[in-house]
Amino acid sequence: MNKSSENPEEDRVSLQSDGKMQANGVAKEALGVLQTFRRSIRRPAEKSPRSPNRKESKVTSRAESESPSSLPPGSPSLSAGSPAASPLKTRGGFFQKKDEDLTDMTQHKRKPLARSKTDPNMSKLTDSLLKKGSSLRRSLRFPSKKENDKAARQEPLAAEALPEMREEKETEVEEMEEMEELYTLPEIPHTPLSVMQINKLIEMEVLEEAHLNLLAMRLEFQKEQQQTGDNSPMELAKKEKDLALLYTDLRKKICTIVCDSNSFPARNKALLVHVARIIQEEEKRAEEPGGLPDSWMEAWREAVSQGVQVKVNGVHLEKKEHNSSWLAVHLGLLGKTIVEDLENVKRELRWSYPPSFKVFSTYVKSYHRIIGQHLRKLEPQVTELKDLYALLDWILNKYKSEKIMGSFCLQPDMAEESADLQLQEGFLKQLLEKYCCKVKEDMSALLDRVIELEHETVWKDKTEPQREDNLLLSLFPMDIWTAVKGKVDHSGKLDPDLVKKVIVSCLEELKSFPRKFETEFKCHCGALQPQPLWTDYHITYINSFQALQEHMAAYQDSCPHEVEGFKQEVKGLIVRLMEVLEEQFKEDVKPFLRRMMTRKWLTNDDDFKQLDGRIQQLSHHCDSMRPLHVKEFASRLHYYVVKEYVGQLMKNNYSCKNRNHEKAGAKINEQWNKLTDLFDDMKSSHEWLHHVGLDLSTIIRQNKTDIKNHLQPLVEHYPDFSKKHLVAVLYFRGLQRGREHRLILQKLTALRKEVGSTSTDRGQVLFGDMQVTANTDCLSNPLFSCLSFLQTHS
Repeated sequence: MNKSSENPEEDRVSLQSDGKMQANGVAKEALGVLQTFRRSIRRPAEKSPRSPNRKESKVTSRAESESPSSLPPGSPSLSAGSPAASPLKTRGGFFQKKDEDLTDMTQHKRKPLARSKTDPNMSKLTDSLLKKGSSLRRSLRFPSKKENDKAARQEPLAAEALPEMREEKETEVEEMEEMEELYTLPEIPHTPLSVMQINKLIEMEVLEEAHLNLLAMRLEFQKEQQQTGDNSPMELAKKEKDLALLYTDLRKKICTIVCDSNSFPARNKALLVHVARIIQEEEKRAEEPGGLPDSWMEAWREAVSQGVQVKVNGVHLEKKEHNSSWLAVHLGLLGKTIVEDLENVKRELRWSYPPSFKVFSTYVKSYHRIIGQHLRKLEPQVTELKDLYALLDWILNKYKSEKIMGSFCLQPDMAEESADLQLQEGFLKQLLEKYCCKVKEDMSALLDRVIELEHETVWKDKTEPQREDNLLLSLFPMDIWTAVKGKVDHSGKLDPDLVKKVIVSCLEELKSFPRKFETEFKCHCGALQPQPLWTDYHITYINSFQALQEHMAAYQDSCPHEVEGFKQEVKGLIVRLMEVLEEQFKEDVKPFLRRMMTRKWLTNDDDFKQLDGRIQQLSHHCDSMRPLHVKEFASRLHYYVVKEYVGQLMKNNYSCKNRNHEKAGAKINEQWNKLTDLFDDMKSSHEWLHHVGLDLSTIIRQNKTDIKNHLQPLVEHYPDFSKKHLVAVLYFRGLQRGREHRLILQKLTALRKEVGSTSTDRGQVLFGDMQVTANTDCLSNPLFSCLSFLQTHS
């Protein structure tokens, strides 16, 4: 039986075009348009995630179908009261609740919509579409309390159907495949709907039908344009404008759907199929008049990027005032969002597009670009070294790692994609330079803090310095070394080329540290001089800076110039600290050394005991000093004590009488052995000084006739020992003139000629640096010359 005769009410729809009734022939052509429209409405409704015909609703549908109250659905005509099978009118919106019997939804689920013939009268098509949308909202409304009770009674039947539903879901997942690249365009209506009707279809997201009518309208425009040529009437210009407006609205709707597709994948799954086909068709017709000038594929890619931008902007970002780890937390959440979104694209979204769209690749590239822009905006907020490191580590390491782009769940699709961020040109270089600057600033602050801590924990309370393996040593060298090594190691994890720059930054700040430290030390501890604690502090910092310099020497190969610069600064500080200690020691022993070789010295040992005590105290301090500096330090002071002790003989302060020379010689020998032992214990390198005291004491103890026979060892050991020095020694011995005096001087002259002046080692000069107070040459030399002349001519 003819369906039109079975449902006569469905054929009473009027068709109004431009306010006039069309002829029967034109109305018959419109009939095909309407039938196509009905098919398109049913198709997205059945595929839409919001449609009651989805597989997820099978359990309820089967349970309700067994109810005796189930009735077959009426024909879905465009007349009032018929349900319109279309997607949701707006994205993310909710339909209002209506008090409607549940059987409307049950009937709609059980039987597919049937097509019907329609009377050519279509004057109220727009009203019919609105009523269809209202009917659909009733069919998808939330159930009332009464309906909930009814559904509860049907739960046992739903439970029985649950395993079957799960099996169907699993089958559906297994059978998911990409859309075919080729497609068949549905029949384009001979006569398009009105602008308002097409616009309403776009608003209701009946995209396929809207697009077909747009194509029909575009074909009419092209035909009329060809007929009129250059003399285009106003109607043609109006139609071109209408086409542009409708196409713009269609593109906006498509972009909105695409933008939200990664946020609501299930909701837009069916719509994306139509979106893809529309884009494909429009790309094919890009050269034809009546369309939009720019690329639909580019618009689609831009919509994808907008969706990605929404995702990225939605990642939680705390203020750094509220959380010191604000950036690390944000980057962690950002990585998680990227992986989850791309996994969703890989698992669901890509099946709604043909292969040519390269959906996964498009989303990956969008993330590369959007994340790069996002990080560029974050950069001004990154002011601390730890945050800057977290940002660089995320860019250079984590983004490409298995935590994000290399995630197992994105394979194997990601294997064919680049995992590199798309950063603004020069941005990474800017970050690395900023990192080096921050390292330098952080190092400067660290060194200032080291000085502050030394003052707070040591100088302020006059705390005894710590010992390590019996050596006085501060903790700050290890603190500094640990900080530098940490910065270098971290930079190596970011970029091997960054390591050298970080080392240079650290060493540049370290170069000025010794002088800053010295200034503050003198300021806070100068008043302690000459207390033993003051000496201990000096030795502590001599050891500490030497240890720090040795640590920094590890970077000699990579940064030789900077290491050498720091080494020279440390060496300068150590020299100055040791010079201060030497000067203090000299000041301490000078009074006692001045009273050597005097009458009091010969009868009293107090001054030498004081000298001996000071040297023993010095030896104790040397035990707390690193061996590298002890040898040099002890050697210099050894030379000073020997020079000053022997030098008292050259000042003619005392002359031995009545055989006191024997007592004086014995005392010099005894004291000299003690001094030698003390400096040997201090590891002095000047062993060549040991002979001078013994040689002189031997000469002083001898009878005047035997003195000339004991000069040779002294001249051999010290070629710089001259006649004026011998005259001074003889004066102290008590021999100031006479024949033996002259013979002794003559013997010295002969010995010096034998030894020769060339044998003098300038590195072992002792007497050459001694001042002789009394010049006796003017008295002895002329007389000695005259006597020698007479003897040779007698």
